[in-house]
Formats: sequence, C-alpha cells, structure tokens
Amino acid sequence: MLDLSNKRIVVTGGAGFLGRQVIEQLVQAGAQREKISVPRSRDQDLRNLQTCQNVSQQQDIIIHLAAHVGGIGLNREKPAELFYDNLMMGTQLIHAAYEAGVEKFVCVGTICAYPKFTPVPFQEDDLWNGYPEETNAPYGIAKKALLVQLQAYRQQYGFNGIYLLPVNLYGPEDNFNPESSHVIPALIRKVHEAQQKGEKTLPVWGDGSPTREFLYSTDAARGIVMATQSYDDPDPVNLGTNEEISIKHLVELICELMNFDGEIIWETDKPNGQPRRCLDTQRAKERFGFTAQTQLKQGLKNTIDWYRANAD
Repeated sequence: MLDLSNKRIVVTGGAGFLGRQVIEQLVQAGAQREKISVPRSRDQDLRNLQTCQNVSQQQDIIIHLAAHVGGIGLNREKPAELFYDNLMMGTQLIHAAYEAGVEKFVCVGTICAYPKFTPVPFQEDDLWNGYPEETNAPYGIAKKALLVQLQAYRQQYGFNGIYLLPVNLYGPEDNFNPESSHVIPALIRKVHEAQQKGEKTLPVWGDGSPTREFLYSTDAARGIVMATQSYDDPDPVNLGTNEEISIKHLVELICELMNFDGEIIWETDKPNGQPRRCLDTQRAKERFGFTAQTQLKQGLKNTIDWYRANAD
C-alpha cells in the first residue's frame, strides 16, 4: 500500500464537488493537507501545456478529476468544447506528469465512455464494444482516449497511470445550476422551486424509462483514494454500487423525500439519454477492496438537506 504521509499530491478539480471529498479522504488516509495542491481553473488553464508542466513539477501523485462536464442539455449544446477541453486537459497533463517524473497518475474517467448498448451490468472489458450514446459521445471519447494514453505510456515508458470509471455521482455541494447540472441536483432544485412557487406540476425530460446507477460522492472519493494507494494495473476499473433505479422511480423518491405531491409531467419530446446504466463492480472489490456504503435513500436525504440549507 502506498504511504501517502510524505507525498506531494496534486488534485485537479480539487475545489469541486468530488475534489473536496477526495482531499478529505486523502487526509484521512494519512496525506498531509499542506502537501496537497489544487490548481484553480481561473488561474491555471490545464488546456495549456505550459500550465500542465508547471502543475506537475516536483509532485509525486496527480489525481486528475478536472473536467468540463454537464447533463444532456450541455452535451447537446457544446459537444465541440466538451471534446476539446477534456482531451487537451487530460492528454497534456499525462504527458507533463510523465516528463516531470511523477510517481503515479490517477485518471478519473466517465461512465459516458461506455457503448450505448452495453450489456448490463457494464463490465470494463466491454468498453470498446461499440460507440457511446450520441449525446455523450464527444465527452466520453475524449475521456476514453486518456485510458489509451495511460496504457501506451505504461507500455513504452513504464509510467504508472491508472484509470477509474465512476458512475453518476451525487451528494451535498453538487452543481445545482439548471444549465449544467446532472439529474439528481436538477430534480432536487426543480422540486424545491416548484414548492416555493406553489406549483402543482413537475415537468421532467424524457419518459422515465431509462435506468441509472448513482454513487454518493463520499463513497466515490474513498474509492479513488483506495485505488491511489493500492491499485497499479493498466486495466480500467468501475466505481459504483451495482444497483440501478429507473428515472421514474428516482423522481418519485425525490418527490416523496421532499414532500411534493404534485403531478409529474413527462416531456416525451425531450431525450432520454442512454437506455440503461448499471455497473459490474466486482473488479474494484477484488483488486483494491472497494464497495459503496451509502444507500441511495440516505444519500438523497443528505443532498436534499444540504440544498435546502444552501438554496439561497
């Protein structure tokens, strides 16, 4: 197991929703808070090679969480930006880390990398068996290219880079911006605002039939740190719960937890996204002992409580 106590660690995206949790888990695992650095996008643009080189100097571990990411709306509106930004950030940072002699690179990929019609539960070995769901493809492929790069750099240079595939994340401090949020924060905000306005209907995109799997942010962060300490193989690894829920049931559960009794209106002219998502989580359990601990209902309750306390 990698001893983190004296390691200099960079966490890109470390000021974000998942990043803050990862930093807490690193500290719990023995890392020194003052040796963890977080490049901020407003000061350091990781799409620039020189910035990546500066960030990588004299570092032992880089955990790359930074991403330009959003829900279906953003995927449809800005596919070119999502492709370019994520590819450039990742590929230049990996190269700079290798050149700077970084000991370990932890790349956090995306579930959007999987083919549209992957057999459920998704197994890591199926990652290349088809094209991703169209709305996700530019983002998913940009992130998936980083797996190829890490495997190539391992093969040619002996560079220790690992690649993790977390399922949809949620939790307190998530992004609740309606322009770019994912499904759980978007729904919580929507229900909250309907209650504030006294509305009796709730419009929701799609028909409710797709299924999704959701991983609580604290669990995801713990999995990332466990892999940082104990996983050194080239194979990608899923991080998830191995439990799926339909969007219909998810909406009903959030309405129940928030005491909203209005009518749900399914906007069937809007896209559903990928038909099903659920991960096979066996590899993470076998290779570094990770299993999720937070039940969806409890995680949703925590997220709703946080949002209500911070809605302003």
